[in-house]
Amino acid sequence: MSHIELAPEVGDDFDRILEHLALYQVENPALRIREIIEALNVLEHNPMIGRPVNHDKRELVIGRHSRGYVALYRYIAEVDTIFVLAVRSQQEAGYVVL
Repeated sequence: MSHIELAPEVGDDFDRILEHLALYQVENPALRIREIIEALNVLEHNPMIGRPVNHDKRELVIGRHSRGYVALYRYIAEVDTIFVLAVRSQQEAGYVVL
């Protein structure tokens, strides 16, 4: 089972997401963050599940529509570790939501 580490910047991403959810008065915004973290846990058993992007990074799509997020990460096989670099809403990341 691979190890997951969150970059310090991911904390800023979570703060930004929480601020956005509070602005729109979304009920139980902390649950959204918990859902994102739970979705990241799939990487422990499937570190290559995300689609490849920019060199040696990958993206994990989490949820959809208003609950859609994208996590940018890098898997280093030599140390069996996933480094989560950023989390963005799908709209913020430039994806069209249908």
